[in-house]
This record gives sequence, C-alpha cells and structure tokens, in this order.
Amino acid sequence: MTTQSDDYGRHNLFEDSGYHDAVDGGTALSEPEDRLGYDEGRTPQWHGGLSFGLLIMRLVLGGTLGAHGLQKVFGLWGGPGISEFSRILGDQGYTSQLTVLSWVGGVTEIAGGALLIFGLFTPAAAAALLSVTANAVYLKYQAGFFLGSGGGFEYHLVLGGIALALLFTGPGGISIDTNTPWRHRPVPFGIVGLILAAGAVVAVTFLFRR
Repeated sequence: MTTQSDDYGRHNLFEDSGYHDAVDGGTALSEPEDRLGYDEGRTPQWHGGLSFGLLIMRLVLGGTLGAHGLQKVFGLWGGPGISEFSRILGDQGYTSQLTVLSWVGGVTEIAGGALLIFGLFTPAAAAALLSVTANAVYLKYQAGFFLGSGGGFEYHLVLGGIALALLFTGPGGISIDTNTPWRHRPVPFGIVGLILAAGAVVAVTFLFRR
C-alpha cells in the first residue's frame, strides 16, 4: 500500500512541502518563505499570481503617495506646494520647523513611492510610507473613521495597511529586490521596519508639535 502511494507521488508531495522535516523536528513549516521556494543558496521560485498581486499593491501605494508628495513639494496637479503645505501643517497643530517638516514629508512620499514602484529597498520604502500614513491617521483620528465632510482617517488607514502588509510579504518576484535577504526572509526586516516607522511617528509628534 505504501509503495502504491509512493507511485502516485504522495511521498514526493510531502517531501517538497517540508512535511518530513517538520515531523523530524525541522523548521521547514515554521518558515513560510521556505514553502514559497525561498531557500538559502538558490533563486526564489517563480509564483506568478503572488508576484503580480504584490506588484499591484506596490504600484497602488507607491504611485498614490508618490503623486501626493509631488503635489506637496512642487505643487503639481493642483497641489499646495511647500509654502501652502507648511500652512496646512500649522493648522493641524504643528508649531515648529514647518518648512523642514513639509520637505521631509513630501520627499519621503516621493522617494518611498518611487522605491516601492521599482521594488528597491522595499522594507525601507514601506516603513517610510507606513510612518507617513500612520501619522496622518493620528492627526485625523478625532474627525472619525469615514471621510465625509469631516475628513476621517479611513483612506490613510487603507494605505497604511498596504504598507504594513508589504513590510512582511516582501516585494515579490517582479522587483529589483528579487535576490536580496529581505526577499528571502522578509519577516525580520519587517519587524525592524515596523519599529522604525513607529519611532518616526513618535519623533515627529514630539519634535514638531509643541
């Protein structure tokens, strides 16, 4: 019976999935990247649907926030430009170094968006955009969840959720980061990126809102 099961390929199926390693005390099933073909010393396997889905997420998040950054810095597409954006930040409760903060916010969106679109230094780009969107959620929290006339935080929450997801999934196969450590093992880099993003939000709040 065992031989017949092997003939139908069941033994090979368990072997490829890491089942035997898990039973013997290995860590194959504890490393989700291994099940996706991420293994030390070899190129990650191609997973067309997953890679394409992650590309869409990167394009949506990077393109959207990158465009907003161009509005803030250069005033493109009817955007405010640095001077007007500084005034808006003042209306939102920021009281210190408004011009500097305007440049930092705009450039972060432009650079982070561009890097994310190309899939380059993805953890750093996703963490930077997560910090921007998390800060926006913090500012709009009192206005409620829905956008409406009060300008709730639902829109920024969605963008922040995409950035957070990309921190822990990695960029996918359609990216410049294909053979980097953060593509092979995205979770440790995602944790570091999450900590840095949280630190950036705290720093901006305490340094520029006083």
